[in-house]
Amino acid sequence: MDPLRGRSAELGRLLEAMRAADQGTASLTVVTGEPGIGKSALLHAAVEQAERHGMLVATATAHQTDNISPLASLAPALRAGKEPLIGTEHFLELAALNTQPLWLAERLADLIGQRLAGTAALVVLDDAQWSDPLTGFVLRVVVSRLADRRVMWLLATRPSPGGVTDQLVDALGDQLPVHLVQLAPLDTEAVLQIAADRLNQPIDAALTVRLGGAQGVPFLVEQVVAGLYLADGSPQGPLPAGLVEGVRRRTAGTTELSRSLLRTAAVFGSEFRLEDVAALMGEGVARLAEPLDEAIRAGLLADSGAHLTFRHELLRAAVLADLPPSAQRALHSAVADQLLLTEQGASAAAPHILATAAVGDLSAISTLRTAARDLLSTMSITAMSVIQETFELTPVDQAIRGEVGADVVEILLVARQYDAARAFADDLVGGTALYQGPVTPELTARVRLLLAPHEWATGALDASRLTVPGASSPLADRLTAYQVLAGAAEPFPTDDLVASAVLQLARAEQAAAAGRFAEAAEAYAVARSTAGDAVGAPPAVRVELAELFSRAHAGEPAAALQRLSEGLPGDSWLAPQVALLRAQLELAVGNLPAAGEAARASLRWSAEFHEPSVEPMARQVLALIAVLQSDLAAARKVPDEPVRALLALADGDAAAASRLLTTPLDHPLRPELLVRAATVTLGASAPAAAQTVAGLLAEQAAATPAATSAAALVAAANDRDLPALASAADDLRTSDRRLLAAAADELHGRVELEHGDRSTAIAALERALDSYTQLGATALAVPVQAVLQAAGVRRRRWAAVPTRPESGWEALTPMERKVALLVADGHTNRSAAEELVLSASTVGTHLRNVFSKLDVNSRVQLTRLVLQRFSAPPNA
Repeated sequence: MDPLRGRSAELGRLLEAMRAADQGTASLTVVTGEPGIGKSALLHAAVEQAERHGMLVATATAHQTDNISPLASLAPALRAGKEPLIGTEHFLELAALNTQPLWLAERLADLIGQRLAGTAALVVLDDAQWSDPLTGFVLRVVVSRLADRRVMWLLATRPSPGGVTDQLVDALGDQLPVHLVQLAPLDTEAVLQIAADRLNQPIDAALTVRLGGAQGVPFLVEQVVAGLYLADGSPQGPLPAGLVEGVRRRTAGTTELSRSLLRTAAVFGSEFRLEDVAALMGEGVARLAEPLDEAIRAGLLADSGAHLTFRHELLRAAVLADLPPSAQRALHSAVADQLLLTEQGASAAAPHILATAAVGDLSAISTLRTAARDLLSTMSITAMSVIQETFELTPVDQAIRGEVGADVVEILLVARQYDAARAFADDLVGGTALYQGPVTPELTARVRLLLAPHEWATGALDASRLTVPGASSPLADRLTAYQVLAGAAEPFPTDDLVASAVLQLARAEQAAAAGRFAEAAEAYAVARSTAGDAVGAPPAVRVELAELFSRAHAGEPAAALQRLSEGLPGDSWLAPQVALLRAQLELAVGNLPAAGEAARASLRWSAEFHEPSVEPMARQVLALIAVLQSDLAAARKVPDEPVRALLALADGDAAAASRLLTTPLDHPLRPELLVRAATVTLGASAPAAAQTVAGLLAEQAAATPAATSAAALVAAANDRDLPALASAADDLRTSDRRLLAAAADELHGRVELEHGDRSTAIAALERALDSYTQLGATALAVPVQAVLQAAGVRRRRWAAVPTRPESGWEALTPMERKVALLVADGHTNRSAAEELVLSASTVGTHLRNVFSKLDVNSRVQLTRLVLQRFSAPPNA
């Protein structure tokens, strides 16, 4: 390999990043430059250095035709070399995940991560601007996931604002170092060195002058030396005229069959198969062997074995530029016809059809619609591009434009371009310049029904958009059913399965809103099983998510978790919602580590998919876990009212228990929070509040077995009915909700200790302590442990209690927090002492400790600090 000239600084940056990767710091380097500027040569030099240093190297090059094949750009890198990143068996398994981008990316990250354990690697992708959409998505996920591995990711691209590399850099943020290397033209010395390397002799004056016309572009320098570029010093465009003339002169010495092979191959693309070209030319493969060899000797083609490629895209463009437009169109048409007859089908033929089709070409439009649908399940972005270009081929005033327009709306929705789909739909049926043909009731109804399921899923269902006079019976019934779902119409009898499913969905939503979760789960299940996939059908996976959520609240969280573990069909794009539901269910059964992991996954995937709607609920789960694990500082970052109430309780404000009474019906820990409120209020001698808790729990009793037992528990505790209290606690001990079972034991033990049998109380409290400790709910374990110790219970070893910080709010004892809150509320030492039934001297001691731990010197500073800490007064 010839030495790399004029790029020592750029290569040095790559080698520095490579050394950092070898030492444990992953990074991404993006090399950007115009065609021919030397990006590939720089990458080759980096690969050579990595191999010399014993790094695992995986390389691939993207091609213009990659966008019709999922993962076509990255796949060669996964299988490159004697020790590929992914073995054959695992690679074959990935094919089943082509329609599930996120699961594919996650699986790839796992497999590559396992392969890189203890190994430093360089992963290279050249010509990244042509990467297929799935490769771009997978890179964003995998590079982020493997930020802790010894790997350097090296991509080269032409300038493409908003393209694959820009999206990757934006997605990574500050997760790992990103290096941007911009290649500029070479200086004269480097140009002369390249020429001398190629000729293996000194450069004469005449060649030196001609080399000046290459304007520092390494590729053109090589073509000047090879005689393929006639430099005249004129400004360079995207395709230098001197290159076209140089290629023309070089091929003039070849046979006509070789020139015909080159022209035909140029239409196929930068990469092609000889048998495809032979079939199009009507020649036998054997007869093209010698013409092919001529093209290779002329420096235009390279043979990799499986495929033939042009040595550079600019050379292909130069060959194509020498072909008249009419001939290009004819060849594109012939290529399309040939591909349609092979297993490659409409999707492979689409680029060639688009290159030749004219407005109104119904045959081309039909084929392109088929191509878009063929691509939709695995390459939705490509499908979107194809159908939009197909729409432009339809006459603006003909009905076919409306039909294709409906396809555009459907594919935009699948590609998650929701705003664009809605705007396009409004223009399509709104009598705008976009479509001036007949806007029939059927077209309008179909378009509205395409949008309705997504609008339901996002809470944006608008009844005013669901009335289409004159629509046929099935479509009209479906639109009316969605009006029922939006609360703008009453249920009605119908024979249409989709309308029936939507009506069941409306019934389920109403039941869930009223807390009748068992009824809601049943209705969701019916809706899911009857909807089918006709236009307007509710999305089955979203309906099942709602069903599982209702099943969990109806007393079956473990069963709902089991269903999630089996995997929901077609749920990759709904990964944020699925992970959120898993987090809520894991929290409900008391599995705090799994709940936290799922909530964090939901946040990560919501950022990847730009799906912010799940973020507040995922952060709510994390805040609840933080409170339970005594990480109050983390919990305070979340503006959630039940969390704020729990924080106020942790700060010593017993009155905050009343704020838990407004916990929403669908809160993942509603029964637990209401029992906590009852425990606190009974301890504070507030039986009326406890009675209110029992009433709130009883509202769900008919539909939720856990709520039935919890209501009985609180009512018995309030009435000091110890046998009933013990019975309710026993019932809850068999519940899937382990935090609730532990809370029942705690409440039973506290009441029993004060009003009943001491040994029974101690046993119940010890069960509660052991359960809280096992679940990791240290914030709940600590007060139970304190009660047991105050009751004289001795253990050889108590559960580990979090060490109290030395400074800050968390450093305050419960009594110090009470003093701080009272003083901030305007109390004097004496009035605070009366409130807390302490001496004024003791309050003064506590206040001095507060000042020291919070690093304040006055009551004014303390008040300001408390106001900053609580966005609402702590007793609100």
